[in-house]
Amino acid sequence: MPKKNHNKNGSVTLKEVAAELGVSAMTVSRAVNNSPNVDVKTKKRILAKVKEMGYTPNLVAKSLVSSKTFTVGVVIPEISHSFFPDVVRGIEEVLDSKEYQILLTNTSDNFEKEKKVIQALKSKRVDGILISSSLTTDDFSFYEELINSGIPIVFFDRCIENLGASCIKVNDQAATQQITEHLIKLGYKKIGYLSGPKNVSIGKARFDGFNMAMIKNGLAIDEKLIVENGYNEKGGYDAMNELLMLPEKDRPRAIVAVNDPVAFGAMDAIKEANLRIPEDIAIVGFTNDIRAKLVTPPLTTVNQPAYDVGKKAASKLIATIQEKGDLVENVELITSLVIRESCGSQLKN
Repeated sequence: MPKKNHNKNGSVTLKEVAAELGVSAMTVSRAVNNSPNVDVKTKKRILAKVKEMGYTPNLVAKSLVSSKTFTVGVVIPEISHSFFPDVVRGIEEVLDSKEYQILLTNTSDNFEKEKKVIQALKSKRVDGILISSSLTTDDFSFYEELINSGIPIVFFDRCIENLGASCIKVNDQAATQQITEHLIKLGYKKIGYLSGPKNVSIGKARFDGFNMAMIKNGLAIDEKLIVENGYNEKGGYDAMNELLMLPEKDRPRAIVAVNDPVAFGAMDAIKEANLRIPEDIAIVGFTNDIRAKLVTPPLTTVNQPAYDVGKKAASKLIATIQEKGDLVENVELITSLVIRESCGSQLKN
């Protein structure tokens, strides 16, 4: 009797696969779920037949058996900054390999919205949450309650430390010190800093790196040349315009921006003032945004291994989900400088 043709729309069952091969449905289930209780030859036959017949696992049934939903929530502060899409690609690679689905949310850098999306993810019974916080308050109670509720979480990039959750980030402080010292070695002494809010972890760490470079090299830190605004292009544009309102003799000769979007906004303000980059004002950023090499002049910046941050954060969360007692870690990945024309190194050389 000819075997009936199976469609490939996901309706094929384990029993149908088992019938085709003359084995039990339990054996097929063990092979599909990578159980060690199936010999290699049988497992190979089963997986080939599963692929041929178009079988897809019933995640609802799987979740009922395991008490898991096989979903992970990801909370990012904004999607336009190219750093976060690259992070998400790294997260997806790890989660896909572990058969987890991703629920991506964007908080638009708003803490109240962040609380709402996290509560929504909890209501969907996600198995864990990856968070890059938009926190603009010194009150950590929301996160303390979240961690105490037992749901596994891992912070990445914008971290809140010492709360009992792992954090994956880059060496923000050391990298900002390094890029500031690059400007100092080029001969700049009057250096301004465009900061994001310092109660966000990257804001504080990068500002500390700037201060350390200035102090280490015996340069005065002029409070008038330090302007705090947002982490986006508008923040950089407004902050730079504030510096450009100073008398010409008091203006900075070089600018360190907390990230590339802030640097892009600042560059627009400088050009609108009919000033040249880097001849009148040099500028550096932090991120190596995809646009950094395309702007005029190309932006000197810090390259963040965004993809690796995502992979490391996702791997840590999976380990935390699978082993409730998994070690809490604060991991720093290493950055590198990308020297382009905006810092004025070609002019100095």
